[in-house]
Amino acid sequence: MPQMNVVASSLLTNSNTNSILPPGNVVNASVLMGYNALNSAAQLQLQQQQQKTQEANIPPLLGASPLGKVQITQEHATQLSALEHSMRHPPLPSDSERLRTHLPRSPCQVPPHYPQTPPPLSDVLEYFNHLQPETLFFIFYYLEGTKAQYLAARALKRQSWRFHTKYMMWFQRHEEPKTITEEFEQGTYIYFDFEKWAQRRKEGFTFEYRYLEDKELS
Repeated sequence: MPQMNVVASSLLTNSNTNSILPPGNVVNASVLMGYNALNSAAQLQLQQQQQKTQEANIPPLLGASPLGKVQITQEHATQLSALEHSMRHPPLPSDSERLRTHLPRSPCQVPPHYPQTPPPLSDVLEYFNHLQPETLFFIFYYLEGTKAQYLAARALKRQSWRFHTKYMMWFQRHEEPKTITEEFEQGTYIYFDFEKWAQRRKEGFTFEYRYLEDKELS
């Protein structure tokens, strides 16, 4: 037994382990084997940790472009503009409704040969674009609050008519304005007088932009 203790002591002295052993020059073989086993387990655990996949958090912008921000292309700018415009004009529930049977607002007796229902596709903008201005004015002033009034207004705007919210009349440039500022323009205009039901000309008229109905009808 003394010889075994001496051998264990020499092995402990010559080992390269960093273990902390109890003080003294004599250590029995079982204690030495226990410390060696713990040392081996610790080294194995350290190796396993080093071999594990390391995770790193990279900001998405830098992940997509390591060199920093990249200027947006013209194609992407066009796509973003179209997307923003579509978000401002989402579909309405009424867009998916079925066409309803025509119900006349003022029923009256008419000859049998007289049309009993509106012509097909008469509630679309393309149909209104082919109507004369006087017909559009009639629809606008006498069918207030209807889809027909809305379509008539769009068709009039396409024909360069502009609605004056103070006089409640439609105006159109007769010629290029002689004076144009940020607040108004002045020149000769054609306007529709709904009381006399006639188009008239007004020279030297000042059209203030604050009275211009400029809502986007789309």
